[in-house]
Amino acid sequence: MATTRAALTDNDIRMLVKGATADERALAAHKLCRTIDRADMPDDERQIAHDILRVMATDAAELVRRAMAVTLRNSPSLPPDVANRLARDVESISLPIITCSPVFSDNDLAEIVRMGGAARQMAVAKRPKLSTRVTTVLVESGTEEAVAVICANDNARFSDAALQKALDRFSKSEQVLQAVAYRSALPLAVSERLIDMVGDSLRDYILTNHALSPERVLELVVGAKERATIDLVDQAGRTADPKAFVQHLNRVERLTPSLLLRALAHGHMTFFEWAVAELAGVPHHRTWLMIHDAGQLGLKAICERAGLPSRLYAAFRAGVDAFHAMEFDGKTQDRERFQEHMIQRFLTSPQSISRDDSDYLLERMDRLARQSHAATG
Repeated sequence: MATTRAALTDNDIRMLVKGATADERALAAHKLCRTIDRADMPDDERQIAHDILRVMATDAAELVRRAMAVTLRNSPSLPPDVANRLARDVESISLPIITCSPVFSDNDLAEIVRMGGAARQMAVAKRPKLSTRVTTVLVESGTEEAVAVICANDNARFSDAALQKALDRFSKSEQVLQAVAYRSALPLAVSERLIDMVGDSLRDYILTNHALSPERVLELVVGAKERATIDLVDQAGRTADPKAFVQHLNRVERLTPSLLLRALAHGHMTFFEWAVAELAGVPHHRTWLMIHDAGQLGLKAICERAGLPSRLYAAFRAGVDAFHAMEFDGKTQDRERFQEHMIQRFLTSPQSISRDDSDYLLERMDRLARQSHAATG
């Protein structure tokens, strides 16, 4: 062990094996581990060093094993069998290794998740990189806290099925749903399912930051159920000073894309115009011209200027077109008639929609027609 001995004396090795106190052995363990981690050893010397590490891993003193675990937690030089032994040690030793060590295989990590308990599951969830196999095992058998942590870890790779499983297991967990919603990217099916499981704030975040089909966006608009949101939309239609109203909403961060969509679906075009003008920082009269431009470019340009998500443009376009296609007479069925026109516009737009989506929209039109008939009959 010429290379190792260059930095580690015979006395260090004797102290490691026969040191009278745990402190002396821990100091020697720390020095040896630093040497092994940094030295460029030939294979025979590295094998001897690994044998010494195996001896250290069985030391009766927790302090010695902890010195080893902390010093080598990031080292690729730690033998996998020693890492797995330390991973099953007391938590002060196991958690640094589980969280950081690069020598664990996916099989190792999956076994730790299944057998290791809540604290070790949390340590796995915090690792800087995780495969879909490990995330799947953790989602299937991990605690709520561990699943929330791994879903919030954007360096953890997930299959679509694993994210769906997280929603299945923890459909009532605010921390898990929030962690999934705030991932940097989500599959379309997960985004669309999540929309129905969260409150207004997270729903607005998903609408703004994750992909949803235009059909699903329209469904959300015409099928709004949240009492507070509906009250706010109705208030938007009644306000005598829309400019001051949208300025206030913007100051308190309530002037969201979701609110604009819902207001437009209720036929509140004046509010929509002032809201877009406020977000875009463009005078109302210029915003009005761009929204109601007979071509396709004006609305798209002002929406982009306002920072509204491009994926919502189709729904905004459908709403504006529906507004132009009908007259409001102040009767009680104005909103229902407007929504029917909006859906018709969407169904006849050039974009392709799925059979399920078109079935939903047609069913919604039929329901609106029945409501209108009942009100007038």
